Amino acid sequence: MDLMLFVYLAPVAGLISVAVAVVMAIRILRLDAGDDRMKEIAQAIQEGAMAYLKRQYQTIAVVAVILGAIVWYALDWKLALSFLVGTAASGLAGYIGMNVSVRANVRTAAAARTSLKAALDVAFHGGAVTGLAVVGLSMLGVSLSYIIFQDTDIIIGFGLGASLMSLFARVGGGIYTKAADVGADIVGKVEVGLPEDDPRNPATIADNVGDNVGDCAGMGADLFETYAVTLLAAMLIGTMVSDSGFGAHEVVFPLALGSAAILACIVSVFFVRLGKTHKIMNALYKGVYAAAIISSIAFAGITWVIFKDMTYFWVTLVGVVITVLLFMMTEYYTSTEHRPVKSIAEASNHGAGTNVISGLSVGMESTILPVVTIVVGILAAFYIGGGPSGNGLYGIAIAAMAMLSTAAMIVALDSYGPITDNAGGIAEMSEQPANVREITDALDGVGNTTKAVTKGYAIGSAALGALALFTDYYWKMVESAEGESFDLQITNPVILVGLLIGGLLPFVFSSVTMNAVSKAAMKVVVEVRRQFKEYPGILKGEQRPDYARAVDIVTGAALKEMIIPGAIAVVTPIAVGYLLGAAALPGLLIGIITVGLMLALTLNNAGGAWDNAKKLIETDGLFGGKGSEAHKAAIVGDTVGDPTKDTAGPALNALIKVVNMVAILFIPLFSIHGVLGM
Repeated sequence: MDLMLFVYLAPVAGLISVAVAVVMAIRILRLDAGDDRMKEIAQAIQEGAMAYLKRQYQTIAVVAVILGAIVWYALDWKLALSFLVGTAASGLAGYIGMNVSVRANVRTAAAARTSLKAALDVAFHGGAVTGLAVVGLSMLGVSLSYIIFQDTDIIIGFGLGASLMSLFARVGGGIYTKAADVGADIVGKVEVGLPEDDPRNPATIADNVGDNVGDCAGMGADLFETYAVTLLAAMLIGTMVSDSGFGAHEVVFPLALGSAAILACIVSVFFVRLGKTHKIMNALYKGVYAAAIISSIAFAGITWVIFKDMTYFWVTLVGVVITVLLFMMTEYYTSTEHRPVKSIAEASNHGAGTNVISGLSVGMESTILPVVTIVVGILAAFYIGGGPSGNGLYGIAIAAMAMLSTAAMIVALDSYGPITDNAGGIAEMSEQPANVREITDALDGVGNTTKAVTKGYAIGSAALGALALFTDYYWKMVESAEGESFDLQITNPVILVGLLIGGLLPFVFSSVTMNAVSKAAMKVVVEVRRQFKEYPGILKGEQRPDYARAVDIVTGAALKEMIIPGAIAVVTPIAVGYLLGAAALPGLLIGIITVGLMLALTLNNAGGAWDNAKKLIETDGLFGGKGSEAHKAAIVGDTVGDPTKDTAGPALNALIKVVNMVAILFIPLFSIHGVLGM
C-alpha cells in the first residue's frame, strides 16, 4: 500500500470533521430558542462574548504580525507564513466553537422544558461542534503544511502560532471568566445573599459571557494547540529516526493515527445517550470510551499496514490507557461522589480557613497518581518502542499522539460545561418553572466535573507532548553544535541555572495571572456595590442593572493583563538561549515541564474540588445547605479555586508548549555557550 495515501487522507479526515461540525451547528441553530425573555438574555450573552472575542483577536493579531515579521527577518519567510496560518487556524477553531456555544445555551434551556434527554442532546452536540472543529482544523493545518512544504521543520511555525494563540486565549479568557465570577459571587452571594445567576446581580451577564470565552474559546484553542503540537512533535522525531525523506513511515504514522482517531470520534458522538438510570455522566463517558475503543482497533490495522509489525500498536495502547486512567483519577479528586470533595465539604462546616487548607491538601495529593501513571507510561512507551538502542523516544511521542485519540470528545465534554451553566443562568433569569431549573442544574452539576476532568486530560497530554518536543530540541541542539563540545551533566552550573529558571517560570506566570484576576475582580466588586448603592430599586426587582458596564470592565482588564504572561513565555527562552547558550535551554525546558506539570495538576484539581464541595453542600443540603455558615465557607473556597482551575492551571499547558516551541524555532540564532561564554 502506498504510504502517501495516508498523507493525503489526513486533510480529508480534517475536512470531514469540520463538515460534520457545520452540519451539527446548523441542526442546533434550527431548534427552538425559547420565549422572548430567554432570547433577550441569550442575545446579551452573545453580544458580550463576541465583542470580547473581537477585541481579543485584534490584540493578538497585532502581536502575531510583529512576531511573524521577526521570524521572517531572523529566520525564514516560510516559517513566518506557517506561524501566521497556525495562529489564524487556532483562532478560527475558537471562534466557531464559541459562536455555537452561545446559541446552544438558550436552546438547551428551551429543551429542558421538554425533557432531560432533549436538553442533554442539545448541550452535548453543541459542545461536539467545538470538538470536531478543533481537531479537524488542527489536522487540516498540519497535514496541508506538510504536503505543501514537505519539511517538518517548517511546520514548527504552525505549532508556535497555535501555541501563542492558545496562551492568549487561555490567559485572557481565564482572567475574564474568573474576574466576573469572583466579582459576582463576592457581592451577590456573600454580601447580599442572592442566588446563582440572579438577574438582579449586575455581573451575572459578564459571568455567563466568561463561561464561554474561558472554556469554549479557551479550551478550544488549548486542545487545538495540544493536538497540533503533539502531532508535530511525533512527526519531527519520526524525521530524526527515519533514513528516508518526505513520506517516511515514521512521519506518516502519526498522521494516520490522527486521521483514524478523528473518524472514531465522529462515530462516537452518537454513542452519547441516556440509559435507563438517567445518569448523565455515564451517558457522556460512553462517547469517550467508544472513541478510545474504536481508535484502538483502527490503530492495530494502521500499525500493521505501515510497519508490518505490531510493536507500535502496543505503544499506542499505552497512550490510550494513560488517557483513561487520567480521566478516572481526575474525576476521583473532583467529583462530588468521592472522598476528596466530601472531605472539603466537611471542612467547610468548621469555617473558610479549614475549607481552604483541605482544598490545598487535596490539590497537592492529586498529583501523585497522575504523575506515577505518566512516569510508568513513559517507561513503557520507551522500552516497548525499542529502548535506548532503538526508537524508544519515538515510542514516547507515539504514546502522546495516541492520547489524543479522544481529543474531539474531550473538547465536547469541556464545552458542554459552559453551555449547561449558561442554560441554567438563562432559566433562572427568565424565571422558568422549577422543573426546568432542576434539569439544567442536573446538567450543570455534571458539567463542573467534566470541565475538571478535561483539564486534567489536557495537562497530562501536554506533559507527554512537551517531552517529545524536548527530544526534538536536544537533537537540533546537537546538530547546531557542529562538533563543539558541551556539558549536559547536572553538575554543570549552567544546567542548574536553567533548571531553576524553568522551575521558576510556572510560579511567576501563575502569580501574574492570578493577580490579574484579583485586580479585575476588585473592579467588578466596586461596580456591583456602586449599582446596588446608587440604584436601590435593583435589589427590589424594580430597576434593571447595567449589565454592559460589568462586561466592559472585565473585557478591558482581561485584554490588558494577558500581554505580560505572553511576553514572559516568548522572551524568557530567547534571553536564556542568547545569554547562556543553547546548552542551557535543556535545563530550562526540563524544569518548566516538571514543575509546570505538578503546579498545573495542583491548581486544576484543587479548584475543581473546591467548586464541587460548594455544589455538594447546595444540592444535598449538608450542614444547613444554601445560606448556612458552611455554605459561606465553601463559597470562599470556590472563590479561591476559581482562578486556580480556570486561569492559572490550564494556562500552564500553553506556557510549557510555547517555551518549548520558541526554543526549537529560534535555536539557529543561539550559540552553544551564549554571549556570556558559559
